[in-house]
Amino acid sequence: MLNNPFLPGFTARDREVRGASLRLYERGEGAPVVLLHGLGGAASNWVAVAPALAERCRVLVPELPGHGASSALPAPVPTLDAYADRVGAVLDAPAVVVGHSLGGVVALRLALRRPQLVRGMVLAGSAGLSSGTRRSQRALAVASLIQPGKRVSPLRELVSNSSALRRVAFGFVSVADPDALDPRVAEAFFAGSALHTGVREAADALVRTDPRHDLERVRCPALVLHGARDRQVPLRDAFEYSRRLDAPLRVIADCGHLLIGERPQAVGDAIVDFLDRVLDVEEFPVEGELVG
Repeated sequence: MLNNPFLPGFTARDREVRGASLRLYERGEGAPVVLLHGLGGAASNWVAVAPALAERCRVLVPELPGHGASSALPAPVPTLDAYADRVGAVLDAPAVVVGHSLGGVVALRLALRRPQLVRGMVLAGSAGLSSGTRRSQRALAVASLIQPGKRVSPLRELVSNSSALRRVAFGFVSVADPDALDPRVAEAFFAGSALHTGVREAADALVRTDPRHDLERVRCPALVLHGARDRQVPLRDAFEYSRRLDAPLRVIADCGHLLIGERPQAVGDAIVDFLDRVLDVEEFPVEGELVG
């Protein structure tokens, strides 16, 4: 079944792109906005952001190769360029691209390889700068090998509705306050994990993709979002992204790495403010309020 209970009203379709099947969810009208999930994530990760945003614009939520219902790439690839190329292949118009964690690096590669497709870019807890360190490589290798989300997925409703189990699942490196995490949002972060087929390949490509060499070549407007208490991607990375991209930085207080689920209202407001600045008024009406 293609419908996603965490993305109500979204139309799902599968696109064959260069030897891989890509699952894409879409809803809304107007200026296109693309939401890219992180490593080990899926489209459902955007449960608290995408539906509200779709009331204002056309929202596209692809699942990256090897994640959720998207098939893995035909063969291992050296960098994330192949992931960016496949996202670009399903776009039929220039878009604002919002990337969380791994999705941020994919957004950067897309902006560099297909600049005509990226009108603006929001990096939310973006990985990349520290991902190549030995410590990060070890952590990514262990996480992609064990795939805790895939193991928990069959029990996601039980885990999500228990404060104690949410603390175990999210409290170490993911969110600042797992007790306050909405149970439905918590469940959404596990929902697509059972289908994963290529997380390790994506992790390997991530550690081999160093964005430092190319950041000065990014020409589109950008915004950097980061959780003040992110223990996966250090805050100094956000400052470096902001400086090298000449982009404003918004630091979200009392927030960890999963800021799109932990502080969706702040993330949604930041995206709307960015869209108001980047897109023409005729394409993106500014009246109304986004409710996360």
